[in-house]
Amino acid sequence: MVSLIIFFVFQLLPGNPAQIMLGMDADPAQIEQLEKELGLDYPPHERYMDWITGVLQGDLGESLRYGLPVSDILADRIPVTFSLAIISLSLTVLIGLPLGILIARADGKWSAVFLNIITQLGISIPSFWFGFLLILLFGVILGWFPTYGYVPWSEDFFGALRSFFLPSLAIAIGNIAIVIRYLRNTILDQAKMDYVRTARVKGLKMRTILYGHILRNSLIPVLTIMGLIIADTIGGSIIIENVFSLPGLGNLLIQSISSRDFPLVQSMVLYIAVFVLLINFIVDILYKIIDPRIRLKG
Repeated sequence: MVSLIIFFVFQLLPGNPAQIMLGMDADPAQIEQLEKELGLDYPPHERYMDWITGVLQGDLGESLRYGLPVSDILADRIPVTFSLAIISLSLTVLIGLPLGILIARADGKWSAVFLNIITQLGISIPSFWFGFLLILLFGVILGWFPTYGYVPWSEDFFGALRSFFLPSLAIAIGNIAIVIRYLRNTILDQAKMDYVRTARVKGLKMRTILYGHILRNSLIPVLTIMGLIIADTIGGSIIIENVFSLPGLGNLLIQSISSRDFPLVQSMVLYIAVFVLLINFIVDILYKIIDPRIRLKG
């Protein structure tokens, strides 16, 4: 279903790839000849069958713009987007979980109110705007980080980390705010449950109950939202990569749509869709690991 939607939606986009490649002043005969060479003269259903058959065999086709195998182009771009996503998710977990616990423990205090206001701002402001603010502050004013481009990991590990930090943080800020809100609300709800009152009556300290029981039960809804955050991170990278001029999938996707490079665009969107489905499948498995009481019913 995903492959069908991807293919036929892109067939509805205005613009002839052959004409875009040759220019607006190209001769109609040249355009027709290039369409035949690219296989664009075949009916859509035949082109779909050729494309999906190749995908199932590991052949993603050839880029109309670059004239190279799509798989080779994606192999060069995927590490950039993957690095961006991994660092962003790491920041989300390392910052979001401790702050969520901190706000829950300080519920009602001025510090928790202040952090709640900050998280509301984090949820409300889009990632690309955070990107511009981070570039202005840490790139232009302070000069701590580069404002565009990237350094490959193989050349300089710390240089690569510096080039990925600001775009990863721009994506992570909103996700951190979401994790904090969900974890805080879940912990407070769990703290009202009967098993917590029973543990308190038995003499257990609240810190022991929090980290030994409440936090484990609170991770289920947080894990659910993490699956959505991972998908949102991939989507957010499309804009952020263009803001920071990173040569990843997001940057390539925008260029490919502009040039009507259908084989490349279709393969990238299909890759992202399969990745999101895989992440949701892994999240379902993790439910069972975190809470063995959960059973999947047919």
